[in-house]
Amino acid sequence: MARYTGADCKLCRREKVKLFLKGAKCDSPKCPIEIRPYPPGEHGRIRQKDSEYLLQIREKQKARRIYGVLEKQFHGYYVEATHKSGRTGEALLQILESRLDNVVYRAGFAKSRDMARQLVGHGHILVNGRRVDIPSYRVSENDVIEVTAKSLELTPMVVARAEAGERTVPAWLEVMPDQMRILVHSLPARAQIDTLVQEQLIVEYYSK
Repeated sequence: MARYTGADCKLCRREKVKLFLKGAKCDSPKCPIEIRPYPPGEHGRIRQKDSEYLLQIREKQKARRIYGVLEKQFHGYYVEATHKSGRTGEALLQILESRLDNVVYRAGFAKSRDMARQLVGHGHILVNGRRVDIPSYRVSENDVIEVTAKSLELTPMVVARAEAGERTVPAWLEVMPDQMRILVHSLPARAQIDTLVQEQLIVEYYSK
């Protein structure tokens, strides 16, 4: 499976905003974007003219990197969103939010989406009683997601239970930290998604 293997902090610097890809490090003074708040590379400090196209592609890249999705898959999600009723941009965000790795992250079982992707890929997560090891698996309304019994005593799970309540869980999910279980009450509406992305710019980018 293809995936980005470079430095996550370079992605934040490229977008000139924290994407929260490194968990606790993003909230510490050691976060590279706090020290060097400009894009990486020898031309990083040169101010670019913010053209309409640049704003659109940067917003697309930011959303793609936040959710850890490569270009081909992201475009596929956009095409799927265009066939849904309602606003395309909102449908796109709903698709991204319903990914299993994102749900595990949102519930506080992992400190980053990358860590959540690893937990899912290593087979530590059950959906409706069945093991699912595909991070891009899409959850549905009334799904029950839980950690396998054998994985409950792994260090990340013990830490997640101890830190339960420190992260705000979105209203469309219900978390039972004692059982390491997540209930999906519904798929999220736009107002329930706090990702700082202007989805209309992404729609404009792909509509050209």
